[in-house]
Amino acid sequence: MNLHLSDKHVLITGGSKGIGLACAHAFLEEGAKVTLVSRDAANLNNALQKLHVHFPAERIHTVAANLRDAAHALAALNSAEAAFGPVDVLVNSAGAAKRTPAPELTPEAFADAMQAKYFTTIHMLTPTIQRMAARGQGTVVNIVGNGGKVASPIHLPGGAANAALMLVSAGMAAAYGPQGIRVNAVNPGLTLTDRLQEGMVADARIKGIGTDEAMAQAVAKIPLGRMAEPEEIAHVVLFLASIKASYVTGICMSMDGAMNPIVV
Repeated sequence: MNLHLSDKHVLITGGSKGIGLACAHAFLEEGAKVTLVSRDAANLNNALQKLHVHFPAERIHTVAANLRDAAHALAALNSAEAAFGPVDVLVNSAGAAKRTPAPELTPEAFADAMQAKYFTTIHMLTPTIQRMAARGQGTVVNIVGNGGKVASPIHLPGGAANAALMLVSAGMAAAYGPQGIRVNAVNPGLTLTDRLQEGMVADARIKGIGTDEAMAQAVAKIPLGRMAEPEEIAHVVLFLASIKASYVTGICMSMDGAMNPIVV
């Protein structure tokens, strides 16, 4: 299937590991040019080493930037466009709120979650989609999280940030549809990334059990019988960014293996 992504410029925030890195691999396989943005230069270098095994260096650009700062996000966007031209596809995968049991929460935890997850997306999304609109084309896929749909006692600040991003995704789709821009969100459930371990530790602490038992209990709730691989999330992102999804916009798609069978 030709997804018509060859030579497209794809900017991926949080692209140095986990789902973001899996997305980078998937887009590069389709012949795209990819800019990876991460706040950690060492993680970016590690990602480059992995990608260079399979893909030429001239199709990959990296920028180290702290996306909590709007000025840094804008500088990263300018660097990306200086390297590969206008951004055709924006994939926001940066940021993750710390998982904290409800009894341990503070007002600062909620503020930090918004900075870590919500604003790291907003700071890149806003200038990028405005430039897309001026050109009359572009696609955005926000990788959010199912915590915005299903409240978790160990993920309330992050879930609140995710819910806000879901609303922004749907609203931006309506606002920028007339300019030819599509905006969608993907809400992964439990996915086998480095971030998963932190959540399992918090879940185990609140339940008074071991981390391995918490993991086993979580898997037992998933009808598919396993957690998602990052590549499986990336494949859906790839489709939503492609011409094959040309009439798909404004959706917030759950990917949790039917753990929370919700009709939306």
